[in-house]
Amino acid sequence: MSASPLRVERRDDGVVLLTLALPDRRNAMTGELTAAWGETITGLRGDRSARCVVVTGEGSAFCAGGDLSWIAESPDLTVDSIRDRMLPFYRTWLSIRELEVPSIAAVNGHAIGAGLCLALACDLRYVVRGAKLSVPFTMLGMHAGMAATWLLPEVVGLAAARELLLTGRSVEGDEAFRLGLANGVYDAETLLEEALAVAGRIAAAAPIATRLTKVGLRAGGHRSMEDALQYEALAQPVTFATEDLREGLAATREKRRPTFSGR
Repeated sequence: MSASPLRVERRDDGVVLLTLALPDRRNAMTGELTAAWGETITGLRGDRSARCVVVTGEGSAFCAGGDLSWIAESPDLTVDSIRDRMLPFYRTWLSIRELEVPSIAAVNGHAIGAGLCLALACDLRYVVRGAKLSVPFTMLGMHAGMAATWLLPEVVGLAAARELLLTGRSVEGDEAFRLGLANGVYDAETLLEEALAVAGRIAAAAPIATRLTKVGLRAGGHRSMEDALQYEALAQPVTFATEDLREGLAATREKRRPTFSGR
């Protein structure tokens, strides 16, 4: 029985580590890996023990993007048949955005095209020094996919997104950090450790408050300050009614770390 192309590690602190495990394919989004990803994310949606999800890759790449070998092998494909295949593919990989818990991409190597879109779909990104991040769709003769024209502007702003999408050039290290593509840049030896430390800090926070905060920031945040006030006037009272709030206040008074139950 072959090993799964997606390794799932559930840690004691509530962090779930997902590792794309096709290093010989540079973790390209094959059909097998896509199916495993969709099944895993579906299972995490209702998992209240999960408090943060970290995604990384095995080997030298984070993700080389979609496996498009089937296009060359099927010369008679029509626009409609390709669309019918690509939309479920996009939605499967972007389903990580639908999780209520925060997600982190530990980008251990190159993230190309749809592979970068996967990292952009996560809430935070920590990148290894030397990793190349690019959306080279036009240089391959194709239009961008997997919501690249929405995800990239959300993260880096419209002006930078235009330049990256139109030129297809790659960025790494300090430039990725400056653009906002990376929340932090680390050496290979410490990248995953640093990303898991952030995930652990998120997992240690009050789960209900964390989920509501993620929902409030979803889709780029609120359209206006008034929308934010209306949402917060509902979300904050929800947390006021929780045991976690009482625990947080008690821990502050007693000068200790809180232990949140999610109730």
